[in-house]
Amino acid sequence: MGTTTKTLYDTDFAEWSRQTAEMLRAGRLEELDLENVAEEIESLGKSEHAAVRCQIKRLLMHKVKQMIQPERDGTSWCLSIADARQTILDHIEDSPSLRKYLRDNLQRFYQDSVRLALIETEQAAAAESVPKKCPWALDALLKDEER
Repeated sequence: MGTTTKTLYDTDFAEWSRQTAEMLRAGRLEELDLENVAEEIESLGKSEHAAVRCQIKRLLMHKVKQMIQPERDGTSWCLSIADARQTILDHIEDSPSLRKYLRDNLQRFYQDSVRLALIETEQAAAAESVPKKCPWALDALLKDEER
């Protein structure tokens, strides 16, 4: 039966990160834990995707709720839309490729948001009145306009 050797990466991630950054800055590349460095860099990209995915779904869910329950639309929903929009734009400013990711996956995110809006509002009967395809282009969703 083999034994697993625990590394600093496994036992103290903060210290591993500090030491890894120090080695990178000093050019001590031969000392780097390259497998875990690659894993962490890849994880950072996935985190950025997850962050904008969460925000676009929040924005879309509120837009769908505005369609199916216009009488309940108010400051709270508008604020949530505006906040999600600004957060997405901030992420895109830092990582412009996220715009393409959102554009390429908008239909899937819209469908998820419709499902969640129908559950939250308990308006399953309204499903037929909601467009099957996302009625908004990404650029229109990200413009700072209300309704």
